[in-house]
Amino acid sequence: MGQKNIAVIGGGPSGLMAAEVLSERGHAVTVYDSMPTVARKFLLAGKSGLNITHSEPYTAFAQRFGNASPRLRAALDAFTPDDIRQWAADLGTRTFVGSSGRVFPEVMKASPLLRAWLKSLESRGVRILTRHHWTGFEGKAPAFDTPDGKTLVSADATLLALGGASYPRLGSDAAWVSWLEQRDVSVAKFQPANCGFDVDWSETFRDRFAGAALKGVTATSEAGTVPGEFVISRTGIEGSLVYAHTSALRDRLSRGELAYLVVDLTPGRGVGKLAKELGRLDTKTSFSNRLRKGAGLEGVKAALLREVSPDAARLPPPELAALIKALPIPLIRPRPIAEAISSAGGIAWSAIDDEYMLRALPGTFVAGEMIDWEAPTGGYLLTACFATGRAAARGLDRWLNRPA
Repeated sequence: MGQKNIAVIGGGPSGLMAAEVLSERGHAVTVYDSMPTVARKFLLAGKSGLNITHSEPYTAFAQRFGNASPRLRAALDAFTPDDIRQWAADLGTRTFVGSSGRVFPEVMKASPLLRAWLKSLESRGVRILTRHHWTGFEGKAPAFDTPDGKTLVSADATLLALGGASYPRLGSDAAWVSWLEQRDVSVAKFQPANCGFDVDWSETFRDRFAGAALKGVTATSEAGTVPGEFVISRTGIEGSLVYAHTSALRDRLSRGELAYLVVDLTPGRGVGKLAKELGRLDTKTSFSNRLRKGAGLEGVKAALLREVSPDAARLPPPELAALIKALPIPLIRPRPIAEAISSAGGIAWSAIDDEYMLRALPGTFVAGEMIDWEAPTGGYLLTACFATGRAAARGLDRWLNRPA
């Protein structure tokens, strides 16, 4: 087979990984991106230490993608967390496992890895054209708005890796949805994932505690019980512990149901012991001192208890202990999708075949957050983006090599 021209549209982790695989297969690959530089969201993620994957047992890891886990499994099997660590090492980036099980580059930055990756792609002949904003297909040709005007591209096959709908300022603006829907591609509505929630704080609590972190707690929802920490914001709550529950809480709110993040403020103490210690204190002791001496609560934890339950001071010790162990924070709505770390929704799995090709558009393949899956933070997002990029690229290569 002669060399084929491949258009990869989207220069994030999925698109770049697809370009790597396709160039290794001998194809002429051009990556098109709307932004002035590629992988902007990847770089943003690396500002606080690039969480590239996770070290938990793979069987558990592969189940972190909710209802999409079975469909993603083949792609993940072909590019596991261990494979990602080896891939990074081959590019000169050594990784380590943090105390949470998350995997980070030793340099705790994304930029060295990205520079090495782009250099490697360049050495394989991959071209990267920035400031090329995809505007859909004209016939079978991808069309772009560029600084030099409209451009149509002739390609033997196209791979779309345009991201979801979070962080639109970095390029993932979901403008592609209408263009694909016009071609009879089914797309599930985008929703925020790994995001904070609005809470109706009092002005006093908001002004005093916005930015304060609640550490050493657990939180419970339909997603289960998870230890960690979260932050009080001016609008509500945010942070990794909240993100672990986003899907369950968001879905309850979308159904018109009440949603609460139930927080255990003292996970190291049982409710019986806590009630006994609170009961020992003189009823004339101030409530602040009772919380501090009997439950070890002060600062933002004590204030949160008062905020959520203004009558807590009048509760008898057993009921107060039960409240401390299961404090229900009432949620109003998720934060806007533009603030979310990632998004749920996207191209329906029914619109994609097992090779990641769009059923309605033969020769067009898709990867990454364009597809309807979501995952918690902790390296799962990036791993699935890498894995689906590789899977779509392999599917595209097989399609090009199909018997005439």
